Amino acid sequence: MPESTQSLGEDAGCRIDPRIRRTRHLLQQALEKLLETKDFESISVQDITEEATLNRATFYDHYPDKFALLECMVARQFLGLLAQRNVKFDGTCPSAIRGIVLGVCDYVAGIPGTERQRQLEPHLESAVVAVVRKMLLEGLQKNPPEIKVPPEMLAAAASWAMYGAAKEWAQSLDRIPSEEIAGAIMTLVLPIFGVDAAALLRHHQAMVAESSDQ
Repeated sequence: MPESTQSLGEDAGCRIDPRIRRTRHLLQQALEKLLETKDFESISVQDITEEATLNRATFYDHYPDKFALLECMVARQFLGLLAQRNVKFDGTCPSAIRGIVLGVCDYVAGIPGTERQRQLEPHLESAVVAVVRKMLLEGLQKNPPEIKVPPEMLAAAASWAMYGAAKEWAQSLDRIPSEEIAGAIMTLVLPIFGVDAAALLRHHQAMVAESSDQ
């Protein structure tokens, strides 16, 4: 079955046949390499399969088109960043959202501002938002918040808010460190979950100050 950003979590979670995972990884690596020298618009499925030493039929067994491959490649990269930082969200700890916010900020800030990369922006955005939405939704479904709003709506609103704020920050000329902007983004995102952002941030600052004094 063709892969999508919605199903990529299964790939990362090792619940997929190793042969399928290897084939998808080869295709994603091939696209990543081609993007070093060519514009995405000029890259064909044939180019990708030749670079991956696979045939076109195999490509379409896994992806409906090159756009889906691109989004899954980006999602895999972003999931890897979150995994390296051991970022998890089970719906019970609002402060865990900070790790996701920092991940989004650092990933977006690391995207080169070249014309070639700007062509990919809509797909980068779609992939990162899909990963964040899925992570938030899984946590909210395990432990629903008190606010009477469907978890799907909460996850969608929060994921877009995180990405939009991080993108605005990344494009600013006088950009402050991600650790600093994360607090501001938290004040925007936490109320979506019905959390008193100001109180939570005061608690976090107090904990940081206390650990510094020790």
